Amino acid sequence: MSRPGQGVMMPVNGLGFPPQNVARVVVWEWLNEHSRWRPYTATVCHHIENVLKEDARGSVVLGQVDAQLVPYIIDLQSMHQFRQDTGTMRPVRRNFYDPSSAPGKGIVWEWENDGGAWTAYDMDICITIQNAYEKQHPWLDLSSLGFCYLIYFNSMSQMNRQTRRRRRLRRRLDLAYPLTVGSIPKSQSWPVGASSGQPCSCQQCLLVNSTRAASNAILASQRRKAPPAPPPPQPPPGGPAGTLAVRPSATFAGAALWAAPAAGPAEPAQPLSASPRSPSAPSGAPTPGQNNLNRPGPQRATSVSARASIPPGVPALPVKNLNGTGPVHPALAGMTGILLCAAGLPVCLTRAPKPILHPPPVSKSDVKPVPGVPGVCRKTKKKHLKKSKNPEDVVRRYMQKVKNPPDEDCTICMERLVTASGYEGVLRHKGVRPELVGRLGRCGHMYHLLCLVAMYCNGNKDGSLQCPTCKAIYGEKTGTQPPGKMEFHLIPHSLPGFADTQTIRIVYDIPTGIQGPEHPNPGKKFTARGFPRHCYLPNNEKGRKVLRLLITAWERRLIFTIGTSNTTGESDTVVWNEIHHKTEFGSNLTGHGYPDASYLDNVLAELTAQGVSEAVAKA
Repeated sequence: MSRPGQGVMMPVNGLGFPPQNVARVVVWEWLNEHSRWRPYTATVCHHIENVLKEDARGSVVLGQVDAQLVPYIIDLQSMHQFRQDTGTMRPVRRNFYDPSSAPGKGIVWEWENDGGAWTAYDMDICITIQNAYEKQHPWLDLSSLGFCYLIYFNSMSQMNRQTRRRRRLRRRLDLAYPLTVGSIPKSQSWPVGASSGQPCSCQQCLLVNSTRAASNAILASQRRKAPPAPPPPQPPPGGPAGTLAVRPSATFAGAALWAAPAAGPAEPAQPLSASPRSPSAPSGAPTPGQNNLNRPGPQRATSVSARASIPPGVPALPVKNLNGTGPVHPALAGMTGILLCAAGLPVCLTRAPKPILHPPPVSKSDVKPVPGVPGVCRKTKKKHLKKSKNPEDVVRRYMQKVKNPPDEDCTICMERLVTASGYEGVLRHKGVRPELVGRLGRCGHMYHLLCLVAMYCNGNKDGSLQCPTCKAIYGEKTGTQPPGKMEFHLIPHSLPGFADTQTIRIVYDIPTGIQGPEHPNPGKKFTARGFPRHCYLPNNEKGRKVLRLLITAWERRLIFTIGTSNTTGESDTVVWNEIHHKTEFGSNLTGHGYPDASYLDNVLAELTAQGVSEAVAKA
């Protein structure tokens, strides 16, 4: 199946433009944490385009057209989406597609997630599915797009090629995405003149307008007080150290990025409310119109790390990861930084605090065993293949035969229970007729017997069964964790939030190796990045309970698995397996540290979902 052409991206001042006099459908997209571009809805894209026509350097309040996007604002000059309550900033882009493609026709393809909600596919996948649908192909393989899924149009389902699990998908008609011809109007200088209409009174617009007014007042004050700045000195070739270096910006023609060597005392960062201490900027300061948010990465890093290069009067705004002690809330700092940059004011984004990943050094004599937990180490070896259990016998052990099944879907094959299994002709087992239906003993969910046999054969084949609907586990579930070592002990240091309590340190160590028959690619080498990995628990009753259950999960090979990393995208590597650990010792900047009042309860729930509980561990 051939992949359709991608949308053309041609950045001009951060915005894409289609070729002259060629009609294109405009789709605005944002970059998620997995480095995938996710499309906004057609309604939101129409709203962004309308704002863009009025002010190409302004801000778009998404909550005006979608109640679910109330916290979000897009800054068109820096091409970033900003979340007001957390200060999180994500890149956005303006992409173009053919008017005859799915977005031009208002066609949206969606898949059903575990919560029963419908999620739209990425735009390139949506276009690929629609092309296959229009050509009346019976099925579509998405492996060319990097996904191990098959799309079946007859049953309107998506199947995972590895797990054989199916999900429903649907095709619905929505508003067509906006159409544009040629280039957009030339960007206007910010701020724009007063509009003729009545100003909006929603909270987002009040915030934007009030901050713009403050920025204008500061800018006007500086222009009145500041004498003309002398031209910057031109350093001779091979000039002495300390000479100011002025470089042209790669983002705005005619603007200069300043960078001075870090010689001398660092300039202290000013609170946002502090007035400029010097009415005149030093020679080589940023010229009005410069936008620090659009700086290339290396230049932005240079200006952030060299505090001596921050001239007086330039506010330093920490946008993310404030630990609560700073003078400015991260959301206010980020929003104000965007607007100050748009007004032409220089803004320096300060370096975020570094997470404290490890405790101070501990001598061997200070390391003690954990009370109530025998030993200090557990090792797992290669899985010994037991006598293969008959899949039919395993399934029948946990199921009761249903003589008169209801007329509803089997959620494995998506066929009706009153008809034959969708695996008829694909999988054959003696004594398992494709029309047989059974009910799982504890949860009561019903499936075709042949479907459950197929699901079991595609899994770990360890004698356990997990309900695909409610995730209830029958038997003892084991995983595919590679061989390794788990160590645990006490160290004489306290975690944030547990001042009078010592800390349990867990050290996982898994070497690289060769994948076994239970892994995605048997016989292929797998990598193990970031080992040994250090994790931390408080040494209290609940912390020791979590440790005991983690030991049980480790022995069942449930802590890690082999798959694709969500952070790096690397495949065939050791990754966490849905049981969260705290890997940050002295802070919580990444979300993987303390204090976290609900963590211990959450991890106990995750262990229970894997079939690991205290009652089972004692048994």
